[in-house]
Amino acid sequence: MSDVAKAPVLVIRGGTVVDGTGAPGYRADVAVSGGRIVAIGPDLAGDTELDATGCVVSPGFIDIHTHYDAQVFWDPALTPSCYHGVTTVVAGNCGFSIAPTRPGDRELIAHTLEKVEDMDPASLNAGIPWEFESFPEYLGTVERHGSVLNYAAYIGHTPLRIYVMGDEASGRTATRDEIDRMAALVTEAMEAGAAGFATSFAVTHLGADGQPIPSRWADRAEIEGLCRAVADTGRGVIGINGTSDGMRFEQLYDMQLEMGIPFTFTALLTTNTGAHLKALEIHERGMARGAQVYPQVSCRPLSFSMTMVEPFTLNTSPIFAELMPVSLDDRRAAYADHAWRDRVREGWAAGKGLPPRWDTYEIMESTANPDLVGRRLLALADERGVDPFDLLLDLTIAEADLRQIRVKAVLANDDQDGIAVLLQADGCTLGLSDAGAHVGQLCDAPLATDLLGNWVREKGVLTLEHAIHKLTQQQADIFGFTDRGVVRDGAIADLVVFDPATVAPGPLRRVRDFPAGAERLTADQPTGMRHLLVNGTPVVVDGVLDPAAVDARPGELVRPGTR
Repeated sequence: MSDVAKAPVLVIRGGTVVDGTGAPGYRADVAVSGGRIVAIGPDLAGDTELDATGCVVSPGFIDIHTHYDAQVFWDPALTPSCYHGVTTVVAGNCGFSIAPTRPGDRELIAHTLEKVEDMDPASLNAGIPWEFESFPEYLGTVERHGSVLNYAAYIGHTPLRIYVMGDEASGRTATRDEIDRMAALVTEAMEAGAAGFATSFAVTHLGADGQPIPSRWADRAEIEGLCRAVADTGRGVIGINGTSDGMRFEQLYDMQLEMGIPFTFTALLTTNTGAHLKALEIHERGMARGAQVYPQVSCRPLSFSMTMVEPFTLNTSPIFAELMPVSLDDRRAAYADHAWRDRVREGWAAGKGLPPRWDTYEIMESTANPDLVGRRLLALADERGVDPFDLLLDLTIAEADLRQIRVKAVLANDDQDGIAVLLQADGCTLGLSDAGAHVGQLCDAPLATDLLGNWVREKGVLTLEHAIHKLTQQQADIFGFTDRGVVRDGAIADLVVFDPATVAPGPLRRVRDFPAGAERLTADQPTGMRHLLVNGTPVVVDGVLDPAAVDARPGELVRPGTR
């Protein structure tokens, strides 16, 4: 008798199995032993049981767009993702891995993550055990420390460029020798188990000095060289965020056909210009040619809750970006300067940066004007007969501390009809939860529970089976995660049990539970989420994270399979 057969058997009793393939659900028990599914059927016997009456039993969800690269070390449960049915995450997105990193560049990496992903440098410095320099050493450190959820990570373009090019990583293209050196590091990372290579050309991604991040300086030859290094290993995925003059969206489909490994693009979101519909047409033409490019779509508006010290969406203006390295006093002086305000407006009129959608701006916090909390900025500006930009800055400089005012603004993806189109589009995949990033500004880790509650149950945009397929098997197939993403005999027992009648994201709340007392938004109280199993170990039971599972850390470092 095998070791698996001798192991205790856990039975998930009385649920409806939706297996991840898109097939109709069916009533069955699921037996788990030795980390694998060992039986599916009626009236199974086991040593212990979990009740799934009235619930769906599905594969654990796979979140392919997270930034848990640092958080995995101090929060191995990767909260709040574990509460929302996620059993596997992919980190290192947008090219922001934290390796390879030389000791002398750690502060630069921390401040880059501060500006781009709203991570507190003090929290990063206190929470990251810098036991690594290379990317293989980083993966080894993650394995030694362990995680509750399964973990995969891209090697990121920004630290890669800094590692090879030093102070010149921002400001110029790479030489042929530098490209070859970076490509060798990508190959090394892939051989160690990296999920792939990720980069960013996004206009929102600015570094600590207010200039474009290192990856945005890369030319076509560099991108092709690094993607080819991944392709030559026969495994992994290329993750690309945004486009540039040298890398247009339609060119991704040509490049993928040349490389032969999957590409995923962040992100295809609805806009008030209708650009998402044009992109969808390009995608459909590319699919017809056989290209495996998977644009990431989201069911949630891209909404930021930001202070005017780090106004993420406004920083796309190069005039705003000039303030990123300056002191708070200098920032206050600029905000008060009407000539500076006119420069910003002139820049927006000339197409420099993303013009704000003032109709979406809302006052969330204000010490100087608490009576304005909850009011829309445009309505206030109309009442006072002033320009909304002037009003925002006047309200900001009225605060004793610029951090004491917070506004919410929608950047994209708030067109409900457009979201429905994108969710149903063939070849698009779910992404952009951004879990682990922008932690003080947004929390979109509840993407899966929002999809199941709002877009499946309430709106009927997707069937339950289709939604679960997009959250599970489709993601596993893109990344080559063998034996995950499905409920079948012999598959790895990554499973989630939820009530389809009540599943919902739950509330957001602001907490201080990160190293160095750093603040974040979290969503750790969803409704309808019952149980979560990772590699056969119950991690969440009856909606409660099991401390024993946190100590046991049953998650694995997941490596993509050879294609």
